[in-house]
Amino acid sequence: MQLNERIAFIGGGAMAEAILKRLLAQGLVDHKNVVVSEPIEERRIYLDNTYRIQTVARNRDAIQGASIVLLAIKPQVLPRVLTELHSQLEPEMLVISIVAGARIRTLLNGLNHAKIVRSMPNTPAQVGKGMTVWTATTAVTEKDREHAQVILEAMGEAMYVAEENYLDMATGLSGSGPGFVFMFIEALIDAGVHIGFSRHQATRLVLQTLEGSVELMRQTGEHPAMLRDRVTSPGGTTAAGAIFLERSGFRGAIIDAVHAAYLRSKELGDLSERKTKE
Repeated sequence: MQLNERIAFIGGGAMAEAILKRLLAQGLVDHKNVVVSEPIEERRIYLDNTYRIQTVARNRDAIQGASIVLLAIKPQVLPRVLTELHSQLEPEMLVISIVAGARIRTLLNGLNHAKIVRSMPNTPAQVGKGMTVWTATTAVTEKDREHAQVILEAMGEAMYVAEENYLDMATGLSGSGPGFVFMFIEALIDAGVHIGFSRHQATRLVLQTLEGSVELMRQTGEHPAMLRDRVTSPGGTTAAGAIFLERSGFRGAIIDAVHAAYLRSKELGDLSERKTKE
């Protein structure tokens, strides 16, 4: 499905570029229908030269004639952007936010605009392997939802949820999850070096092991416990290592980490609301 709509990106950072790059590469949008507002001139020049799109310095200039406005800014600059764009959007414009922690109520009040999609992508979106969870206000039409799904799926997989509280849960699980995975990868690589591999060799072994394990689970569709049982021979090496992980509280630590990230997401949402009201 090609989007024949004019898309305005508010913010031209890494995540904005990731979405833009994927949309253009997949032919989902024409570069002539894209405008990016970015305050840093050097960044504007880079985006213009790389993707042949229009770039502007002012957010209000970017939204002129747009059908879709994508908020891709850092949370700390959100209050200023909302103030600048307050009551400036046409009623039919669809706003898609990827701003971490910014609740729909904050966006509704800050923009004085009804058609809002709030989404939570993660960093693998930069290579088209992201996981995005999103929801929408009641003013968002079925056609708007289709457009939102197309844009968000350009980064990988996108899952719609009916209630906004799932966004905080997604922040703790799929949003923060890559950070936890990278910590696990780092630990496995260090373990490989510790027992005698070079860092290059250990990195190659670990990355392929993780990629293969994920693909095996995808293709078989089996529960991870069943797959783990298959590689765990009685009295074998995996059993010895698994017992050590269980005794060290590995499983509980992961669960607690996700829960802590979820609670922090809720706290940041509260903080964002308070700052926007000030």
